[in-house]
Parts: sequence; C-alpha cells; structure tokens
Amino acid sequence: MNYRETLAAIEAADTEAMEKARAYWDTIAKPPNSLGKLERDITKIIGMTRNPKVDISKRTVIAMCADNGVVEEGFAASDPEVTAIITELMGAAISCVCRMAKVANCDVLAVDIGVLREVTGANILQRNVRRATRNLAKEPAMTMDEVIQAIEVGIETVQELAAKGYNLFATGEMGIGNTTSSSAVASVLLGCEVEDVTGRGAGLSDEGLVRKIEVIKNAISLHQPDPNNPLDVLAKVGGLDIAGLVGVYLACSALRLPVLVDGLISSVAALVAVRLCPAVSDYLIASHISAEPAGSIVLDALELEPIINADMCLGEGTGAVAAIPILDMAAVVFNEMATYEDTSIEDMVNQI
Repeated sequence: MNYRETLAAIEAADTEAMEKARAYWDTIAKPPNSLGKLERDITKIIGMTRNPKVDISKRTVIAMCADNGVVEEGFAASDPEVTAIITELMGAAISCVCRMAKVANCDVLAVDIGVLREVTGANILQRNVRRATRNLAKEPAMTMDEVIQAIEVGIETVQELAAKGYNLFATGEMGIGNTTSSSAVASVLLGCEVEDVTGRGAGLSDEGLVRKIEVIKNAISLHQPDPNNPLDVLAKVGGLDIAGLVGVYLACSALRLPVLVDGLISSVAALVAVRLCPAVSDYLIASHISAEPAGSIVLDALELEPIINADMCLGEGTGAVAAIPILDMAAVVFNEMATYEDTSIEDMVNQI
C-alpha cells in the first residue's frame, strides 16, 4: 500500500471487543483492576487485533536512522558521525537497544532512511531517501516528495515484517540533531513556546541550549509551517526519521497491529500520524515518558499514559523494549489465569 491507500485502510479499534475484554478481566481470580494500566493496554490490544486472545510473541523494533542538516549550526553535543556509528552497532546487534531487546526476546531492525554516510551491517535495511535533511535553519528540511517517500519507507517496512508474522512493533530512532527537529515539529503542531518543548538532547551546555532554541524559533519564523498541515510541518522543520516513523504508525494501524511508542522523537512522529488520521491513536501504546521537556507534553496531547516512568532519554527504542516484558506478563495473566468460576475463591470471599 502507498501512503494514500494506507490512510484509507485505517479503521477505529473494535470497541465491542474491548468491552468483552474488560468484562473478562473482571472474571479473572484477582482483585478487579489490580493490574491497572496493564489491563488497559491488553484490552486495547484486543480492540486493535479483534482477537480475544493476546498474541504478541513475535516482535521487533524498527529504528529509523537519519542525520539532520541543522547540526551545521554548531550547537549539537555530538558529531554527525555518531549517527553512522550507532546505526552500524545496531546492524551488528550490539547497540544498547540490541542488548536490551535480547532480554525481551525482540528483534531489532535498523533502517538507514537518511544517514549522512553509507552504513553497512547485516541488520540494516538500506532505504536512504537522502543523505541527511537540509539545514532547516536556512531552508526547508525536505521536499514534499521526500516526506512522502520517507513515510512510505515506514509503511513498506511494516508490511514486509507483518508478512513474516510479526505481531508487535516498537519504534526507535537514531540521529544526531533529531531532538531539534522533533522540538520544532512539536512546537508548531501543539502551539507551544519553543522554550517549553526544547531540551538538552544528548547533553547540551547552557549556551548550546540557548542556541538550539534560537535556531528553532528562527526556522519556524523563516518557513512558516502550517500547523493545520502536518506534512507541511514535517517538510519544513522535521526529519527523515520522524517521517519514517509516521509511516510505521500508519501501517500498523491499517494492519490492526499494536505499536509501542518510544521517547520524544517517536512520540512526535505519533503526533503527526494522529493528526493525519485520528484513528491511529487506537493502535498506540506509550511505553515510557521521555525525560526531555516535551515528553509529557506530547503524550498528554496524544492522551496516552505510559507504562514506565524511568527518566529515560536514550532513544533507539530502548524505552519501548523495556515495556515488552511487562506486557508479556500482563498477557499471560489474561490468557492463562484461572477465573473465579474455575476456583473456590469467590465463595471464600463471600464468606468473609
């Protein structure tokens, strides 16, 4: 499916299936609602998949890797070469997210959607749209054709993996400068002050943070992105990794598959996807809340509550991976736990 076909295929989750799941939770031999958000998210997965049993056994992180031309402005704490290095570590299955994913029995696929130089590795999908975005401080980051192409990279990647049986997706990214583009997109779409949604990223100094905010403000003033047109915002001040993740969310929604939202960059991509098609929100599960200033702001706008609050801001999909074992435990309770009808617990409770 292309971008337009994918949008047209997205339907809201099945509310009747969710009501049945909620009712079933109440029959399980434990105090009602005692698993809190985990009951909520398992119920949501059932509404997505229309399956009365939860199967999230084959899962993967899709990490969109791309550089950002705005690093030319000189305030970034790291060199763009770091993007390529970490992408290749993912390709060799030895980056942070790969180590964590092994514990969570989760695969990791790095996608070169816009890395500045060529990268190699067994687990790197070569889908480079262009070698980094343009410098948004001076010109629009992407053309509209490049935005659509990047979104369709995400769509095609999910389609290929879903055809192989993957039934739980997690989002991740890697790219020096991508908190700058993410903060710019969030500021425009949410109508927030740039200062309120801009943080230190990979460790900016006070001086670097001031410069980062100034660059974002000037870029928004220069390009005048239309807050009512998410694609225009992406093209003018966004990133290739964000656009690719938008495609991941759209495709998961169209295919009725759950997708875990990672940190700031992934959340901003989710916001764009929901602005393009509100029903996408039915297929999103917030894994954690980013320590970046915009982390809670964007999740609140999406009306998502995270499973984890651990002050993480690493990226790569690490927060999303950390949530998977928790969902596994909740799914086991839902799928396998005895009900009150199967035990004598209810009679004992009634006698107390």
